[in-house]
Amino acid sequence: MHTTDTAAPTRLFFLDWLRIIAFFILILFHVGMYYVSWDWHVKSPAASHGPEPFMLLSSPWRLDLLFLVSGVASSFMLARSKVTSFLRQRSTRLLVPLLFGMLVVVPPQAYLEVVEKVSYGGSYLDFMHLYLTGYGGFCRGSDCLIMPTWNHLWFVAYLWLYTLGLAALVSILGERFDALAGRVARSLSGWKIIVLPALVLAILRVLLAGRFPQNHAVIGDWYSHATYFSLFVLGALLARAPQVWPRLGDVRWVSLGISAACWVAAVIFWAVPDDAVPAGQVEALRVLMRTVYALFAWCAIAAACGFAQRHLQRDGVARRYLTEAVFPVYIAHQTLIVVMAHALKPLRLAPGLEAMLLVVATLTASFGIFEAVRRSALLRPLFGLASLRPQADGASTRLAAARAA
Repeated sequence: MHTTDTAAPTRLFFLDWLRIIAFFILILFHVGMYYVSWDWHVKSPAASHGPEPFMLLSSPWRLDLLFLVSGVASSFMLARSKVTSFLRQRSTRLLVPLLFGMLVVVPPQAYLEVVEKVSYGGSYLDFMHLYLTGYGGFCRGSDCLIMPTWNHLWFVAYLWLYTLGLAALVSILGERFDALAGRVARSLSGWKIIVLPALVLAILRVLLAGRFPQNHAVIGDWYSHATYFSLFVLGALLARAPQVWPRLGDVRWVSLGISAACWVAAVIFWAVPDDAVPAGQVEALRVLMRTVYALFAWCAIAAACGFAQRHLQRDGVARRYLTEAVFPVYIAHQTLIVVMAHALKPLRLAPGLEAMLLVVATLTASFGIFEAVRRSALLRPLFGLASLRPQADGASTRLAAARAA
C-alpha cells in the first residue's frame, strides 16, 4: 500500500499489519463462536454466555476495519492501473477463490451443521448431491439451510461487489475523486476525526439495523451494505489523503479510552434482563446503545490505526510472508475449526483446553495448507494468490510473488 504523495512516497506497512492482525483475531473469534450461545454451524456442549463479553471486544469493529483497509488497497490499485485492468485482476483474485470455496472448502461445514442440528444420517457424498442441487429441506422450524452457501466467504463476495462500486465511482468522478478526498481530509481533524465517522455509523445503525438484520446474503442486507461500503469508500478516500493517518496516531489513546468505555456499556446492556427495562424506555435505550455500538466501532478502528501508524510502520520478511499467507489462511480456517471441533467433541475435553487446541491446530493446519498452496501453480489462483511468474533478474519466483502480493 503506497500513498499518493509524490514528494515522499511511503508504503503503508502498518495497514498490512492491521489486516494480518484482524484476520488472526477472526480465527480466535470463530473458535469462540463454538462456545457461546449465539447460533453457529456446530456448538460445544459447554456453550454458554460466559465468553460473550470477550467476543464483544472485537465483533463491533473487526470487519469494519477490514473493509476500510480493503478500500485503501483498492484505491491504490486503481491509481496505478486502468479501471478495466483493475476489475479484471480483482475479479480473478476474488471470484475464483469464492467459487472454489463454495464447491470445495465450505461444504464440510454445511455437512457437519446438518449432522449436528437435524441429525442427518447420509454420507458426505449423499450430502454433496443435495448441496449441489440446491436442496432446501434441512430445516429447524422456519430456519432452513440455503445451499450452496458461502458461509464465512461472504466477505469475499461483498468485497467484490464493493470493488465494482468503487470502480464505478472513480470512473464517474475522475479527478473529482481526489478533490473529494482532500475535502474529507480537511474535515477529519481534531475532535472531528472521532465524531464525524462515528456519527455517520450511528445514523446508519439507528435507521437500518432494526429494519434490516445482517444476513450476509447480499439481498436484503442493507444495513451491512450501508456500513461496510461507507467504510470501504472512506478507506479509498484516505488512500489519497495520507495526512490523515498521523492524526489518528495523535488521538489513539483517546480513541482507545472511548472504545473501552463503550465496551463496558455494551456488556452491561446485554447483561440487563429484558423485563428490567420499563416498556416506555425500551426504544430510547435501544437507540442509545446502537449509538454507543457505532461509537465503539469507530473508536476501536481509530485506535487500531493510530497505534499501528505509530508502532508498525516497518517492513520485514515476516510482513511479506504473512501478507501473502493471510488470504489462504482465511479461506481455510473456518472449515478447519468446524471439522476439528466436531472431531474433538467425543473426547469431552475441558473447554479451555479444547479451545487452545483448536486455536493451535487451526493455525498449524492453515499455514500447512498455505505452504502447499504457495508452491503450486495450480492451487495459487484457487486461494487468491497471484500466478507464479519467472523473474528476469533471476530472483526466487516465490519471493517475487510474495513481494507483489
